[in-house]
Amino acid sequence: MTHSLHDFIRRLPKAELHLHIEGSLEPEMMFALAQRNGVSLPYASVGEVRAAYNFTDLQSFLDLYYAGAAVLQTEQDFHDLTMAYVRRALADNVRHAELFFDPQTHTVRGVPMATVFAGIAGALRQARAEQGFSSRMILCFLRHLSEDDAFATLEAALPLRAEYADLWIGVGLDSGEVGNPPEKFARVFARARELGFRVVAHAGEEGPPAYVHGALDVLQVERIDHGVRSEEDPALMQRLAQSGMPLTVCPLSNLKLCVVKDLREHNLARLLRAGLCVTINSDDPAYFGGYMNANFLATADALELSREELVELARNGFTAAFLTEEERRPWLDELQAVAAE
Repeated sequence: MTHSLHDFIRRLPKAELHLHIEGSLEPEMMFALAQRNGVSLPYASVGEVRAAYNFTDLQSFLDLYYAGAAVLQTEQDFHDLTMAYVRRALADNVRHAELFFDPQTHTVRGVPMATVFAGIAGALRQARAEQGFSSRMILCFLRHLSEDDAFATLEAALPLRAEYADLWIGVGLDSGEVGNPPEKFARVFARARELGFRVVAHAGEEGPPAYVHGALDVLQVERIDHGVRSEEDPALMQRLAQSGMPLTVCPLSNLKLCVVKDLREHNLARLLRAGLCVTINSDDPAYFGGYMNANFLATADALELSREELVELARNGFTAAFLTEEERRPWLDELQAVAAE
């Protein structure tokens, strides 16, 4: 990649739509919080943790992910975690982020729902006030658990809705995909839609195209998180292109979790060139080797993306975001100005 294209990517304003805040827990912070909270980790050093980041599939990652999350216990912990992500996002010229968070990962350990909300939201509000960083929160249900558990999580969070109305705007579905189809959560998503929440779901990462159909038809989502296996179904590809349904694709995540063996094999460019609304995101960047610019740079290099395609990917991030036209317009104008240079 030429230095000029590298610099061009850095200057593009970006929106990140697929970021798990717990997945931004860097090993150094994991150890610091473990010490602060008296939590025993199954690793002796930061180096040992990084060595464990040699995943074979989604589940091998999730096992480590949930173990690491055990160090998150207090409002300050969630605040520090979120601020660390914001600093990295700002360094990558991310202007708006829609953060996923997994309350069930924490409430099962006795951490109050209010603690999770207060820590994350406090940091996001501070970032908005001090640096103009725009953000939203999307509460995700863990799909390896039951729908009843998801209902209980939603009901436990609803008393906090008014207090966090400036941030908490939607619900999502994440965790182990295979064997946990979208249909399993039909009722809780119907309830969320009735309540006026925006809805998204992970589908078509390791799960088949049928899961993408299920997310669209049964959950009635407004975005598909991942969606890369949609390419296996021509009719689905046509549907996604015609509807403009956004896909929040995470290239380095797909590489790290062996969804693809080589980034040069990734289908992001094919999806984009087939007319789909593809976006680039970092997913769980502490575990997958890169935040937003790293994903843009590696993908541009591996797939030989043009400047025009990079602008399109960045534009898609803003158009697919849960923003008003008034909110997104300044960033789209700035993006156009960078593109015209």
